[in-house]
Amino acid sequence: MKTKLIRIGNSKGIRIPKAVIEQSELTDEVEMIVRDHEILLRSVSGPRQGWEKAFRAMAHNNDDELLDIGSSTPDSEWDESEWTW
Repeated sequence: MKTKLIRIGNSKGIRIPKAVIEQSELTDEVEMIVRDHEILLRSVSGPRQGWEKAFRAMAHNNDDELLDIGSSTPDSEWDESEWTW
């Protein structure tokens, strides 16, 4: 699809047809990436998107252990008396 740049104040922009916006699921905010003389527009990822899949992969690979097991810091008195699971 070809389109022309249009003047928007001191800048230039393009009009994106409604069908393209719907097909690409763009919202009010997009991420713009410039690389190798190309401009890529994509939907902004939501926070924590893909975390569930990553956590499942970590569990499958036995890579989901606590990192502070055996740490040199002893439990505090509060940890021993107040903390309950």
